[in-house]
Amino acid sequence: MLIAAAGLATAGIIAALAIRGVSRERVGAVTGVILRQDANVRNQVPIPGASIGFAGGSAKSEANGLFHLNLHPERRVGELLELTISHPEYETQKTVITANGELYVLYLKPLPVKPVNQAPVTVTNPRVRYAVTETSTVNIGSAAQTFEVVNQANVPCNGAKPCSPDGKWKAAIAGKSLDAGDDNLFENARVTCIAGPCPFTRIEKDDFSAGGRTISVLVRNWSDTATFLFEAEVTHTMVSDTIRQAYPAIFGDAMDFTLPATAEGPSIQATVNGEDIVFPVTPNWSLTWATCSVTTSRDGTKLFHCDVKRGYRLQESPGR
Repeated sequence: MLIAAAGLATAGIIAALAIRGVSRERVGAVTGVILRQDANVRNQVPIPGASIGFAGGSAKSEANGLFHLNLHPERRVGELLELTISHPEYETQKTVITANGELYVLYLKPLPVKPVNQAPVTVTNPRVRYAVTETSTVNIGSAAQTFEVVNQANVPCNGAKPCSPDGKWKAAIAGKSLDAGDDNLFENARVTCIAGPCPFTRIEKDDFSAGGRTISVLVRNWSDTATFLFEAEVTHTMVSDTIRQAYPAIFGDAMDFTLPATAEGPSIQATVNGEDIVFPVTPNWSLTWATCSVTTSRDGTKLFHCDVKRGYRLQESPGR
């Protein structure tokens, strides 16, 4: 009996210590996302600008619905935290979460749509147009020149440079240079011996293999006169603006699209009630038929989210 009692006491002490160890753990932040409540997952779009209030602070959801609550003071793991979530276009919701470091997905129910006396205006086939600056290199031709390295064979060098590689015979060194012109470059340059005692020649200085606007070559010849062909391809680099078009992703009465950091002059083009209209995207831009927000990521990519206003209906092109 004494042994059993001691065992129970020990187990109780261990359990108590375990409970105390868990209770000492703290949570300093809560992270989650606010979404539109809808049975269709395609319509569960992020809600930007939702206010999240709690005892000790408040925060707002970002364009992608993300929110981050810094808890001051920190809460114990398992402690309950009451949140009040509000947005002008959604019903205010009070919810209680457990502070345990999990990721929270919370939903807001849209306010009832007020009936309108006329049929909604249809917005069809929205697409995004923008320009990007591109650099392209094109081949515009080639250049070819011949040159000779004049020399006489079997003349002893006698130490009078230049000589043959073994120092025995008199040699000559000559070459050629080419200029591609403004904004042009040479590529794939090559030098070829096409006449004369080619085996008794060699490239003395190579200033052509790397390409560039100007290229040149020097050749050593220690026999009779040899003829060389110096040729290269000429390229030209151009900078131009290219127009691109993209289609946003449409989920219910919302649409999302992204633009690269290099995008210039973006605009949204859509058919509104049968009329094709272009809406420029400017720093203070707005759409008559939607409320939009933009978030810029670290790499400069811009994420646009647009919610269709009441009285309008968003519809994809029948061909998409």
